[in-house]
Amino acid sequence: METAIIGSFISAMATMLGAIPLLFVKRLSEKWKDILIAFTAGIMVSASTFGLMPQAIKESGIMALTIGFIIGIAVLDLIEKNISHIDVENDSGISSFDAKSLLVIIALFIHNIPEGLSTGFSYASQNDALGPMVAIAIGAQNMPEGLILAVFLLNSRVSKLKMFLIVALTGLVEVVSAIIGFFAASYIEALIGYGLAFASGAMIFIVYKELIPESHAHGHERPSTYSFIFGMLIMVYISYIFG
Repeated sequence: METAIIGSFISAMATMLGAIPLLFVKRLSEKWKDILIAFTAGIMVSASTFGLMPQAIKESGIMALTIGFIIGIAVLDLIEKNISHIDVENDSGISSFDAKSLLVIIALFIHNIPEGLSTGFSYASQNDALGPMVAIAIGAQNMPEGLILAVFLLNSRVSKLKMFLIVALTGLVEVVSAIIGFFAASYIEALIGYGLAFASGAMIFIVYKELIPESHAHGHERPSTYSFIFGMLIMVYISYIFG
């Protein structure tokens, strides 16, 4: 149990590690923002296509992938439609967030839950090497996610301290879900495929609906495209090396 907590914590804190550079930089140029956003989009597409989706099929079958994937997209679509009508000038406590930043935060919370469950289930398995491998792979993916969230929060004029705390909170949800997954492995293992597919659908939606259009909005389409491709290849290599 202790190793599961440690492994999931290190994986989750990789999200914070991705945000650290922005603590020391006053602002990023539009070109570098677009490049970093595209890089993260590539990471997320690659992780969904070559990591989450095949594992969902392996865990629960093609129908589970289809159902979970569609539900993930539908939920993110529903969230996006509602967030776009939030009055950010009210006193709800989110006045410093724009709708896009809040959507990214919610999307990361959602897909971090099945990622944490995957880590917990991996540590609960009979394969002692599986848990660390999954934790490292997910942690590598979490770093650009933390960076992209930090970029969106700073664009929303959130203070750097508050940005760092929010990024840390989105990572810590993985620790909680990993602990739940570890204890519940013998009861809900058949459902993990649905969770992975749900995460994949949510990630694909946010990439195509928000990240790719954002990365092409300021006249830097070509470097953003290459950054997207590079991000995909990085995640392919991570998936290949660790499993």
